[in-house]
Amino acid sequence: MPAAVPPIPCAGAHRGDCDVLVVGGGINGCGIARDLAGRGWRVLLVEADDLASHTSSSSTKLIHGGLRYLEYHEFALVRKALQEREVLLKSAPHIMWPLRFVMPHDPGMRPAWLIRVGLFLYDHLARREVLPGSEGVDLRRHPAGAVLKPAFTQGFIYSDGWVDDARLVLLNALDAVDHGATVLTRTRCTQAQRSPQGWTARLRDADGCEREVRARALVNAAGPWAESFLRTNARPAGSETLATKSLRLVKGSHIVVPRSATPGWDHDHAYIFQNPDKRIIFAIPYEGDFTLIGTTDQELQGDPRNARIGEDEIAYLCAQASRYFRQPITPADVAWTYAGVRPLLDDASGNPSAVTRDYLLETNTEAAPLLSVWGGKITTFRKLAEDAAADVGRMLGEARKPWTEGAYLPGGDLRPWIGEPRRPDIDFERFVSVVCQRYPWLTAGLAQRLARAYGSRLDRVLGGARHLSELGAEVAPGLYEAELRYLQREEWARSADDVLWRRSKLGLHFSNEERERVARWAGWTEKK
Repeated sequence: MPAAVPPIPCAGAHRGDCDVLVVGGGINGCGIARDLAGRGWRVLLVEADDLASHTSSSSTKLIHGGLRYLEYHEFALVRKALQEREVLLKSAPHIMWPLRFVMPHDPGMRPAWLIRVGLFLYDHLARREVLPGSEGVDLRRHPAGAVLKPAFTQGFIYSDGWVDDARLVLLNALDAVDHGATVLTRTRCTQAQRSPQGWTARLRDADGCEREVRARALVNAAGPWAESFLRTNARPAGSETLATKSLRLVKGSHIVVPRSATPGWDHDHAYIFQNPDKRIIFAIPYEGDFTLIGTTDQELQGDPRNARIGEDEIAYLCAQASRYFRQPITPADVAWTYAGVRPLLDDASGNPSAVTRDYLLETNTEAAPLLSVWGGKITTFRKLAEDAAADVGRMLGEARKPWTEGAYLPGGDLRPWIGEPRRPDIDFERFVSVVCQRYPWLTAGLAQRLARAYGSRLDRVLGGARHLSELGAEVAPGLYEAELRYLQREEWARSADDVLWRRSKLGLHFSNEERERVARWAGWTEKK
């Protein structure tokens, strides 16, 4: 396998050509690069920071149809997302799995009949093979009621899925490389000049070295920066305006609290809570020892890189969760927070929650082909990428067949370990059992974590080790040198944050001193 991160020559040392230059290393950019490369196009993807370092690692981490979007009559979006749920669950059962959601019924909110109608549509807008349908539940008898206030006696349960969002982006990038693409992180496209012959782009890496590349087509998948990229970096061949759309940047923030803050939660279901402002929040089991609560919807002004949760958002999430939980959630309980910026296509809606989460692919064939990605959500990334690749093919004058539906993501094909698949969640349990048999010297917790993170690529991480001591020093609890070397070698890890907060969530479990040890191990000094 070629190196995931080839060296970047300085200006004048190299002039490279590709069919398609993709700008943006979030879920859409990496998904598009993967699809294009799998169709045989020569692809170069550049990301100014780390892969998934912004919006795509700051989601609520759900593969879901978006039950609440039915209220805004987004039936096409919900159907498309529901169709994608099981496609994605089957493609990477190690980082995605089914999750049941409990919705306690508050008679003062939406009436029960309306919820039943919504859940009926949710169950039937798309075909289901893996996920069970919805049902009513008596919270006085069901284990899900123990953590809730006694006033909530009835509710509903339905299905969606969970995803490790940052690793989903990473797997798409790995698959793009496996299909011949080049992925450059910490490399900024400072200028893209358009001409009838194609695009000439100037790239600058984190050390200040520059290179120039030519591309037949350009894909703008810069997420929150998609509009500003067209206005400031992409230069037209003539007098036409490249920026024709406007983005509405909406900040979504989350809090993470210890599991001990929600006593009585002794099951694997998540919760969806209805709020008086007609919004909803989720409370989800997270990283074994924690609960994830979110999200908010706030208009953002200024640079998306500066997005941080506000004290008002923390207070809001605590207050809304406390309307349902027996034990109130307080700001003092919060162990970690994160905020992401959703780049939504501006539809002039007054309510940020009502702005469409659907995507728009805008093609421009004046001079060299340009495709810009506006909006989108993580659940529909594969379909978005498939549509985008088809558009690029048409603009280049050569349509090529789609291939990703039914294809595994790296680490997702467990057949060499367990035989023929049955159901994604059951298949993963079988896989963990085989891992424990093959590597009996791994502790149960470490085997589970490595299996979750790497799936069938696990043996690449362990590198033929036959004993724990062969993994090298234990840099921090459960994190050995062999894994760190793998992350550097094959997963573009260049800082402690890359390892602790995106390639994994170990930072949540480690102390400050343990996180510093990870940074010192490789001489990493970058902090975010």
